[in-house]
Amino acid sequence: MLVHACEYSGAPDRLLMSNMAPMTTSNSTYAAWRKLSGTTAGRALFSAAVCLRAPYFRTVLPYVRDLRPGRAEVSAPKWWGVHNHIGTFHAIAACNLAEAALGMLAEATVPSTHRWIPKGMTVSYLAKAETSLVAVAELAEPLDVGGAGHEGVEVPVPVTVTDRRGKAVVTATITIWVTPRRSQR
Repeated sequence: MLVHACEYSGAPDRLLMSNMAPMTTSNSTYAAWRKLSGTTAGRALFSAAVCLRAPYFRTVLPYVRDLRPGRAEVSAPKWWGVHNHIGTFHAIAACNLAEAALGMLAEATVPSTHRWIPKGMTVSYLAKAETSLVAVAELAEPLDVGGAGHEGVEVPVPVTVTDRRGKAVVTATITIWVTPRRSQR
């Protein structure tokens, strides 16, 4: 099986694959972010649009703070809709926030020639979440889809959820399944 190593180029929305021309990672979600992210109102509009596209994220009121290939940062306020029985941020709501960050990272990172879907999640609850939260999904290395072929490739994405003081309250590894789009097969 031929596997191509990917490297980030100078442009934030491009990957370089060895022995291949630069490949765009832009899709409609990431293109919308690039248009709207220059202002607070634009980021709020983009975050609201994310909730329209993926309604289950609405419960955590996600606000996309940063989005680029290989990294996404999404915050959520602590409000009564995410409280558990002891008044802290519910563990599953924190998982929902982690998945929102993962989804944004995948939208900005997976090439437009491919598609992705979550395949699994491993979570550790480290501490009570007593404040608003920030989830950061970040790949340590550039995404390599060169070996995806017709089979697909699993990509584990680490996500750290921290409280307002920067203390990690949840860590997760969310595995996504990346395959070529049908038109690319």
